[in-house]
Amino acid sequence: MPIHRVVKMTFKPENLDDFLLVFEESKDKIRARSGCLSLQLIQDLDRPNILSTSSIWESQNDLEDYRNSELFIETWRKTKIHFSEKAEAKSYEILYWLP
Repeated sequence: MPIHRVVKMTFKPENLDDFLLVFEESKDKIRARSGCLSLQLIQDLDRPNILSTSSIWESQNDLEDYRNSELFIETWRKTKIHFSEKAEAKSYEILYWLP
């Protein structure tokens, strides 16, 4: 079953543009990872300094392979320095999906 991963990140408002540069540098590499079916960056309408990544993976193993990769480690290192709060991550099994 596919996995939907959502990571909610709250940024210091003055660092939002810095994170967007990090995302721009890494998004195509993440999307090219084996098992990555989709990747979105979404923004809270009421609090624009809250962004979430939403990704769909073919399996839990594919997600874990990415999370253990040098790409993830480096991207996360460059991302978390811009947080104003700890990130929240959730994984969901997709029961029904219309791609």
